[in-house]
Amino acid sequence: MSKFLTRRRFLIGSTLGASALTLSGCDLFDQNDKVAGVIRSAETLTMTAQRLLQGRDALAREFTEADISPSFRVNGTSAPDSEEYAELLEAKFASWRLKVDGLVERPREFSLADLKALPARTQITRHDCVEGWSAIGKWTGVPLASLLRLTGLKPTARFVVLHCADELEKTLDGSGRYYESIDLIDAVHPQTILAYQMNGQDLTVGHGAPLRLRVERQLGYKSAKYLMRIELVDSFAGLWGGNGGYWEDRGYEWYAGI
Repeated sequence: MSKFLTRRRFLIGSTLGASALTLSGCDLFDQNDKVAGVIRSAETLTMTAQRLLQGRDALAREFTEADISPSFRVNGTSAPDSEEYAELLEAKFASWRLKVDGLVERPREFSLADLKALPARTQITRHDCVEGWSAIGKWTGVPLASLLRLTGLKPTARFVVLHCADELEKTLDGSGRYYESIDLIDAVHPQTILAYQMNGQDLTVGHGAPLRLRVERQLGYKSAKYLMRIELVDSFAGLWGGNGGYWEDRGYEWYAGI
């Protein structure tokens, strides 16, 4: 679990008294269900307020080439620890396919070449990590909205779940397979892309090769790496811990807007 307080959790914590501030966000979750309820209510309020004040299509700030950071730390896993991924990497991802299924009209699989053949978007944005560091990078990829148009959404679809190649500690579901999710508002946002390049080069393993999500209006842990499958669902009920993401199942906020 996280040892760090987000800005929103810090502000919430300040209303709970000095004694509460001595606990981490996860400690608060573990110790008091009522406190957890307050945090979740604040998360919903933050999402609603941000979208109301900024608008659904409000853009994250974009920068110039001169602003690109000279170094960009690897966030999260530095390399998936799985035989499947090792085989894909050895073959330079020639046999890799991105599956798009679930509540879609036309389930499909896309090769890396298929994705690169689609109209691309390039954006220079700042990655804000929950651990407190930031870096600016140039990302190129296909808008997620383009794939959703190609596959079509069933009326009951509400969330996009991103299944990844990396496996972390084997807890909760027995596999520890990393996953994330966003709702359809963020999924069709113009800056939400499936990136295959960083700073003009194909993604390195550390930065999520061959494909990662970039959802620029949220903290970095939402931009899942090593994508293998995109699943459209109507709820999180059938997903591991039921909170919509690997770290969310361990106490992080599902909506990590910045």
